[in-house]
Amino acid sequence: MLRKTRSTPLSLTRFIYLYQQQRAVRQLGTKPSNRCTHKNKDDDKKIHSPIKHQEDYIFFHKSKGQHILTNQRVLDSIVRKSSINPDDTVLEIGPGTGNLTLKLLEVSKKVHAIEIDERMVEILNRRAADSGFHDRLNVISKDALKTEFPQFDLVVANIPYGISSPLVAKLVYGTKSFRSATLLLQKEFARRLLASPGDSEFNRLAVNVKLVADVEFVMDVSKRDFLPCPKVDSSVVIIRPKAEIPDVNLDEWRAFTRTCFSKKNKTLGATFKQKKKVIELLRLSKQKGPNNENFVSDDGCHSGEDDDDEEASGVDDLCSSSCSEMEMSLFKEKIIQVLKSAAFEDKRPCKLSNEELLHLLSLFNQVGIYFHDKTVPNNADDAAAAAAAYSSQQQFPFV
Repeated sequence: MLRKTRSTPLSLTRFIYLYQQQRAVRQLGTKPSNRCTHKNKDDDKKIHSPIKHQEDYIFFHKSKGQHILTNQRVLDSIVRKSSINPDDTVLEIGPGTGNLTLKLLEVSKKVHAIEIDERMVEILNRRAADSGFHDRLNVISKDALKTEFPQFDLVVANIPYGISSPLVAKLVYGTKSFRSATLLLQKEFARRLLASPGDSEFNRLAVNVKLVADVEFVMDVSKRDFLPCPKVDSSVVIIRPKAEIPDVNLDEWRAFTRTCFSKKNKTLGATFKQKKKVIELLRLSKQKGPNNENFVSDDGCHSGEDDDDEEASGVDDLCSSSCSEMEMSLFKEKIIQVLKSAAFEDKRPCKLSNEELLHLLSLFNQVGIYFHDKTVPNNADDAAAAAAAYSSQQQFPFV
């Protein structure tokens, strides 16, 4: 005898979730996939969705960080928390199809939207025109890391995950002054920005950002509020540049923190006693400094960060060709004396505050020990060039 299959009723919670998602998507004008699926990471993960007023289909590329925020409540909350004045000019980076852009246009004087995808540019302009905001929107079809930002008062953006680090660097260390930046970031990245000394997430990113800005947590955002659905949740933070920053050479500071945090859980004594590190600092300290000594030629002693191999190939030859054993021994003793003078030798950088790190850097500089390679052209005043360089993990000074 055949038994009749019992149908499973749809739970009320599931029904409400599906209804809300379908409603949000209708406002976006896109067709969602039935569920959040994660395929091979090498797959381009193209999600085709019809856009309102567009006959063809557009593809959202997960590999390019194209995750469109569809939750209207979250969008409204981001705009509200940004404290936008009617006469403000807002910079948006990675606007996508314009869900956030339209809300920004409603409350601001002008929006500069930087979007590298030409397909999105067409949609942005069309949606702005349909809403009567075309004269308030300026779409810049360029790479945000390689172009100079126009003048703006605020930043409000859903940042593509892949460029979070260089973009934050370009904002906080760039030449354009602004009131605040409200950013939707990968949750893990946001936690690193918010970390304090002693936290497991605390590293050079938090140290360098907090030197020049304050970071405030706003809220978490579920991955289910995006199309296509990312693998991780997101968080909204607000970055506010400090009115006054410590009197320190920023190039020297970033090079110093790169050395300290190359292995953040090692003691500073262990880090600075490495043979390659001593040779590198000796070379850098012999360059033109406050006493106007001449530059020394690049002897190849520079070591990459996270390099703990004291016996790396060629290091002894480099030492003998550029500096005597006696000179290196005396210089190493100078480093150790600095660390011991303020009881830093057994401390770990992941537990030090910015004030303590600034004090240690000052002690080093006072005895003629420097960290910044002055033979490298300084692009600090060129935010676009700096951000482009920072996009390389080897050159980026934060992480």
